[in-house]
Order: sequence, then structure tokens, then C-alpha cells
Amino acid sequence: MEQLTVESVFPVLSVNVGKVWTGTYKGKEAASGITKKPVEHSICVTELGLAGDEQADLVHHGGPDKAICVYIYDHYAHWERMLNHSLPYGAFGENLTVSGMSERDIHIGDIFRIGSVVAQVSQPRQPCWKLAMKWGLDELPLLVTETGATGFYFRVLEPGKIEIGDDLQLAQVHSARLTVDEANRVMHKDKTDEEGIRRLLDVAELSASWVKTLTSRLNRLQEK
Repeated sequence: MEQLTVESVFPVLSVNVGKVWTGTYKGKEAASGITKKPVEHSICVTELGLAGDEQADLVHHGGPDKAICVYIYDHYAHWERMLNHSLPYGAFGENLTVSGMSERDIHIGDIFRIGSVVAQVSQPRQPCWKLAMKWGLDELPLLVTETGATGFYFRVLEPGKIEIGDDLQLAQVHSARLTVDEANRVMHKDKTDEEGIRRLLDVAELSASWVKTLTSRLNRLQEK
């Protein structure tokens, strides 16, 4: 890890949690925890996420590598134009709505502080069809992925509390400097980039699910 001499500070505009609810998508009922609402009080954070936050699909959501979902408010204006209405904080199912950063600047393995919590970037966020169910636009998850405006996940290194008004402070940048944007490129766009896959797999802090997917892909490519 490379220690920064000056911390970078990003405003946290909202801290959001939600309960599982049941909606309808393409004529079928589906349970989801994607609807998050801002909280106005301090909240406890453990290795498994924020107190009071729920996920319906524990196979694809939640767990230590996906304890905190972060989305960047700077992307909201684009989606508001596309959806033709304003979006509340937590619109993308994120726990932290943050401004002033970009997927091009944040690296897998970077360490942040927020309140008394220490967290580490583990992987980009991969939006699922429940985002389409929430906003009534079938292609929305694909559009989010294609634009690279995905946000990312934190694992929690040190549990603690987040207070309203706390900032997200970048404490350490990972020496590999593999950005969230680069990880998205390798996973979703240039899927046969063996060297790119290897570089990602060399980052020990990459989430277990991404390691599994990329290792399997690399093995298939090498068999050809």
C-alpha cells in the first residue's frame, strides 16, 4: 500500500438503509432490498454492513466483500435526464451517496475512513435486474454497466459508527492502482484481455466472487 501524504475528502451526502420489500417485475413477484432511504441518526457498521439494512438475495448481495454499497451522486443528473424525473438519495440501492469522486480515480484495495469505520474497496458494483424493477426501465442495469457509472463496494476492516455529516476520507491508495473503471472494462467490455485479467487477479484485495469469475474466464481462454 502507498500511504498518502494528504488525505482526499469526499462529502457523504446521504447514508441509506432499507428493508426487504416485494415488488412485481414482468408479471412475477420478487423480493428486494434495493429501496434504501436516508437515515438521520448515527448508525453502527459491522463486517456485514449497516445496522438495519437488509438484502433479499444473500447469494448475490451482502456479505463481507459487499458490506457497503457506494454510489456517486455526480452520476445522478445523467440518469435523471434519462428517466425524466428527479431521483432521491439511495436511488441506486446504495448505502452511501457520495460526491466528488469517479470510478476512474478509485482503486481496488484503496482504504477509506468514514466516522470510526475503516473500509476497503473490494469490487465494482454490478447492478442487477432489480434496479430495472425499481425504476421501470428494463435496460437500466445494462446502461449503468456500459457507462461505467457503477459505483463500488466496500469491505469493512474496522467496524464502528457513521455519524450524519461524516466525510469519506481516502487514507491509503493501493500500489497496483487498478481503478474501478479498469476493473469494469476487463469484466464487462474486453472480456478476452488475458493480461488485464491477470493484473486484476494479482490484486489480493479483489473480492472472492470476482476472483472466481475471472479465474474461470482465464482458464477458458487458455484452453482455446
